[in-house]
Amino acid sequence: MDYKALKILQISIEVNSGSVGRIAEQIGQTVIESGWESYITYARNNLPSTSEVIRIGSSKDVYFHVLETRIFDNHAFGSVQATKSLIKKIDEINPDIIHLHHLHGYFINIEILFNYLAEKNKPIVWTFHDCWSFTGHCAYFEYVNCSKWIDGCYDCEQKKEYPKSLLFDRSKKNYIEKKALFNSVKNMTIVPVSYWLGDLVKESFLKSYPIEVIQNGIDIDTFTPRLDYQNIKDIYKISDAFIILGVASTWEPRKGLKYFIELDKILPEGYLIVIVGLTKSQQRDLPSSIVGIQRTESLSDLVGLYSMADVFVNPTLEDTFPTTNLESLACGTPVITFLTGGSVESVSEDTGIVVPKGDTQLLLNAIVEIRNKTKSFYTHHCRARAIELYDKKLKFQEYIGLYKRLIDEK
Repeated sequence: MDYKALKILQISIEVNSGSVGRIAEQIGQTVIESGWESYITYARNNLPSTSEVIRIGSSKDVYFHVLETRIFDNHAFGSVQATKSLIKKIDEINPDIIHLHHLHGYFINIEILFNYLAEKNKPIVWTFHDCWSFTGHCAYFEYVNCSKWIDGCYDCEQKKEYPKSLLFDRSKKNYIEKKALFNSVKNMTIVPVSYWLGDLVKESFLKSYPIEVIQNGIDIDTFTPRLDYQNIKDIYKISDAFIILGVASTWEPRKGLKYFIELDKILPEGYLIVIVGLTKSQQRDLPSSIVGIQRTESLSDLVGLYSMADVFVNPTLEDTFPTTNLESLACGTPVITFLTGGSVESVSEDTGIVVPKGDTQLLLNAIVEIRNKTKSFYTHHCRARAIELYDKKLKFQEYIGLYKRLIDEK
C-alpha cells in the first residue's frame, strides 16, 4: 500500500514538555520523517514543535475540570465543550490513525471522546504511561498494594491522591463507566511502555485488546556524555564531591524524595546529593547539605547535570518505565533504582544496581559500590545500552510499523 498521505493525530495533554510530551513530540518527528502529516493536541505546556499543534480548551477549562474532580471525583468527565470543539477539529483533519496518550490531567471528556471514536471506527493506538486507564481513580496502586482494579474499584484508599477528590468517592462508578467506554471501540491497540505494565493490562478489563509493548525512547544525540559541565556546577553552586543525582518532573511521595533525606543523614564525607525538579517549598524544606534545583525545561542544563553526576539514584516506589533512567544511561551515568514497577527494566548488571524497595542502607551500600568501582567502569556500558535499546530513532520506528499494519488491516 502507498502510505505517502497518512495523517497521524496524537491526543496528548502537553507537547515537547515533560516525559510524555517529549515522547509525543518525538513520535511526531518520526511521523514527519516518514513523509506523513503529524498533529498533536495539548492543553498546557506547549513548547515549540515540529508537528502541527492543536489547543484543547483553555486554562479556564482546565481550572473548572480540576474543581469538578476535587468535589465529585468525576475526573475525565468534565471539559465537555473543549472536547466537542476538539472533535470538530479532528473531523476537519480526518486523520488515518488517532493515537492516544494520557487522557487524565483535567483536559478531556472520555465519554464524548470514546462515543466519537466508536462511531468513526478509525484505528486507535493508545500508549499507556501509567495505570489510570483501568482503575476507578488512581494512576498507580503499587504504593498502597491495592488489587481492587482487577475486579472492580470501590472505597478508594487513594481518593485524596492524584486526581484528588476532597469530597466524594466515585471510584466504583468511574470503574464501571471507564470499562464500558474503553471497551466500546473495535479497532484499538494498547501499547504499554514497559513489560511490567503490559502484564497488568493483561489482567485488567482491557485484556481483550491487542497489547504491544514499545518501551520509551530518548534523543541520544541530545542526551550524551558531556565534559563541559563546570558551568553547571558554578550556576548551581555544586562543590567537588561524589555527586548523587535525583531527577523527577514532580517529587510526589511515590517518587521517594524522603529517601534522599534519609540518605543524607548517613552519607560519609565526600558525597553530595543534588535533586532536580523540586517545588519552591520542597526546595526550602531540604537540609542545607542537599543541593535542590527546581524543574528545568533546559535540556542543555539537564544533560550537564546527568553528565556531572557520578551516579543517578531513582528511589521511586512505583513507576512505569521512567525516562530519567534512560537519560542518565545515555549520558554515561550508572543508575540505582528500587525494585519496583518497570523502573528495573532499563538497568543491567553493568549499568547500575537494583535495590530492594525502601531500604536506605542498601541504597547507600550500592552508592558506595559504584564509587569503589568508579563511574568510568560503567560509562561505556551505560552509553552502549542506551544506543542499542532506547534510541528514539529506533524505538519510535516501531510505532511507524504498527501504524502501517493497522492501515493494512482496515
